[in-house]
Amino acid sequence: MVDLFAAMEKVKELAITVGKMQKDNLGRKDLAMNTKSTSIDLVTEIDKQSEQMIIKFIRKNYPCHSILAEESGLAASETEYLWVVDPLDGTTNFSQGLPIFAVSIALQYKNETVLGVVYAPVVDQLFTAIKGQGAFLNGKRLQVSAKEDLAKSVLATGFPYDIRENPINNLAYFNRLLPSARAIRRMGAAAYDLACVAAGFFDGFWELKLSLWDVAAAVLLVEEAGGKIVYFRQDRGISLIAGNEVICGAILEEIKQVDHS
Repeated sequence: MVDLFAAMEKVKELAITVGKMQKDNLGRKDLAMNTKSTSIDLVTEIDKQSEQMIIKFIRKNYPCHSILAEESGLAASETEYLWVVDPLDGTTNFSQGLPIFAVSIALQYKNETVLGVVYAPVVDQLFTAIKGQGAFLNGKRLQVSAKEDLAKSVLATGFPYDIRENPINNLAYFNRLLPSARAIRRMGAAAYDLACVAAGFFDGFWELKLSLWDVAAAVLLVEEAGGKIVYFRQDRGISLIAGNEVICGAILEEIKQVDHS
């Protein structure tokens, strides 16, 4: 069995090291860059370099474990442990020189996340959680927002990469929720958005068609901070709502109104 507390210390150090490299390269005008699934789905040389640093760490310290990483896919082993890695969550922000991006690393055991780290290097925010042990930001215990009035809530969301091709692209939900909430922010980094829900910076979050590497670590943060995760639109990949139970219910009700109209 993996000692999760010992692993956490190593993963925190790894995330900070990778984040420092990213921060040092922020604003470079000569970044090598390509598109992936769509013309708006970017990958940079820093995404790839970050991922290789993380994979090297895992293979050195946990050589028998499987790895699911955004850029290189699944490297499977005969094990019940799986590392789920988004090396640079918020690539478009990073490529523009915007400082909102994060490193996301999760460890799953038998398909359940047991350790999660999200690190936003520019603002030096290190979010951590071990299952059953609470969620923390730079060592301070987190608790999700206690607000129960959607009209007083600040929400976060994002839009899927196939927004131009698929009409179920969050625009209708956004239009429905915008006048219902105090404000909606679109930060461009789902793992960081969810970490901010865990910290109570956002009162709620919803998004369509996320990938496991976007959410594996951050969902644990929300749950360990006393929050709730509600899944919807199973036809659109991992689509979820996050917040306290009341706000999740309120967001879901607005979404149902759109789907049933």
